[in-house]
Amino acid sequence: MAKSFHTNGSCDPQLHYMVDLSSRLRDIRKMVDEGKYFTINRARQYGKTTMLAALADYLKDDYSVISMDFQTISHADFETEQSFAAAFAREVLDCAEDIPDDVRAKLELYSSGMVREATLSVLFKALGQLCRESAKKIVLIIDEVDTASNNQVFLGFLAQLRAYYLRRRKTPTFQSVILAGVYDVRNIQRKMNPHENHGQNSPWNIAADFDVEMRFSRADIAGMLEQYDADCHLEMDVEQMAGLLFDYTSGYPFLVSRLCELMDQRIAGTEGFGDKASVWTKPGVLEAVRRLLIEKNTLFESLIGKLNEYPELRKMVYLLLFQGETISYNADDSETDILLMFGFATVENGAVQIANRIFETRLYNYFMTLPEIQSGDMHRLALRNKNQFIQAGRLNMELLLEKFVVHFDDVYGDRGENFVEEDGRRYFMLYLKPIINGIGNYYVEARTRNLERTDLIIDYCGFQYVIEMKVWHGNAYNERGEEQLLGYLDHYHLTRGYMLSFNFNKKKKIGVKEIRLGEKTLIEAVV
Repeated sequence: MAKSFHTNGSCDPQLHYMVDLSSRLRDIRKMVDEGKYFTINRARQYGKTTMLAALADYLKDDYSVISMDFQTISHADFETEQSFAAAFAREVLDCAEDIPDDVRAKLELYSSGMVREATLSVLFKALGQLCRESAKKIVLIIDEVDTASNNQVFLGFLAQLRAYYLRRRKTPTFQSVILAGVYDVRNIQRKMNPHENHGQNSPWNIAADFDVEMRFSRADIAGMLEQYDADCHLEMDVEQMAGLLFDYTSGYPFLVSRLCELMDQRIAGTEGFGDKASVWTKPGVLEAVRRLLIEKNTLFESLIGKLNEYPELRKMVYLLLFQGETISYNADDSETDILLMFGFATVENGAVQIANRIFETRLYNYFMTLPEIQSGDMHRLALRNKNQFIQAGRLNMELLLEKFVVHFDDVYGDRGENFVEEDGRRYFMLYLKPIINGIGNYYVEARTRNLERTDLIIDYCGFQYVIEMKVWHGNAYNERGEEQLLGYLDHYHLTRGYMLSFNFNKKKKIGVKEIRLGEKTLIEAVV
């Protein structure tokens, strides 16, 4: 069977194109060999289940691996110690190999649910016996521990694991225990009792730090594409493709695989792409990005759902996107912790930022399509004039800026500087959104997102446009902005760039002008 890219469930290296997990597995194996207990906490669809399946296979020659998924244990099974002990015993019977007869008899008895004395402590006596009599040391892996959230019985289960871990020199127990999920145990406790401080005395305070990088690097992506290219004989520019995929996803596993899946299975043969070789190009990546950003999938549904569930999260995301706020990372701040835990953001150089361009654009689109935003004047004016800005399949950016200057001055010309510093750029994005909607996308260059300037990159029908948006702070500052924009034009291999300045000088002259700087042309709009 030919391999394919895969995003529906865990990946199998025999069936699917995957990055090489060898180095990660070696790092995790070292933790197992050292007898570490730890948790793999990553956002949804971050490759946790695939990693655990590969790990179980990687360890099986030297360890007896009991790998289970708490999604197979029902909510009712967590209601009492007896029901949980019965469900857990059933899982062990299904997953473990070479269970001694006397231990098997006990677990089968407990699994019936008819033994009232089968509490957690009784269950762990049997598990301890299993660890003592097993020919190999036992590694326990539990996926989807989030299923146990809001549950006191699970905390009791963790307490038992902790107690046996602390007595491991005298009492046989698991060599290593690995829990995987989005929430870590501290988050689960906070979810159960949000007004209590659970920073101390956690039943999982024995856990070692898990620092294995699960994001895909450019080299990881290139290795996967080399496998694909060798099978399909496309002679693609692997390094360029890997770089583009990384630039848009920052290595988020699902997003990388989904873009590849779209390019491989959906785009070839569509308008502008005759065969697969033509898809694995920069225009092909941009088309895959466009399709991904307009599709419904469980990752995006979860992302937007969290904004509605956590108002404080929504506020932080808004500040990051539209107001250029720098949010310093604080390990003790619960709101930042939630932002990172759900995968919205990462920490770079001590500051919190949106995790990747795909998320950023999807979040921009979410805020821009709220009813209260779309009912505004700028959105209405852009929609009314939309057709005149598209000429021969390309954006007429000069005309778009000219119209924006006129419309912005009509609607907001009498507003103060504070208004524009917070909202001016948002209103340009709002103006742009209905013009490119469904065909193009835009994202903010993260390195320049601040209260003074923002570089907006627009992808439209395979072409890119760079616009620097800034608040006017004098000619010298403006000249520096021109120099910085020229640098970005070089980076994107463009000869034409655009500047949008929000100027509050009473003697300002609004309008659009062309500036020649060597071989480059800058179109500057002033409002």
